[in-house]
Amino acid sequence: NDIEFIRSYYFNKLEIIRFSSSVGKYVGYTELGVKNAENFNKDLSDLAAMNAQKETYCKHNIDNW
Repeated sequence: NDIEFIRSYYFNKLEIIRFSSSVGKYVGYTELGVKNAENFNKDLSDLAAMNAQKETYCKHNIDNW
């Protein structure tokens, strides 16, 4: 339960948007990021794929670390 999958998007060294598996959706940190997060969160298939990354990538590789 302590594992979290995070994918962040940056522009000019500033994080504008992040997907977090603990939240289960995209979160924007700037005006542009908030608008993009709203659009990304409408795509339910992308949200399902991103949530599955925790299972397929993180938990699969945890024994390697």
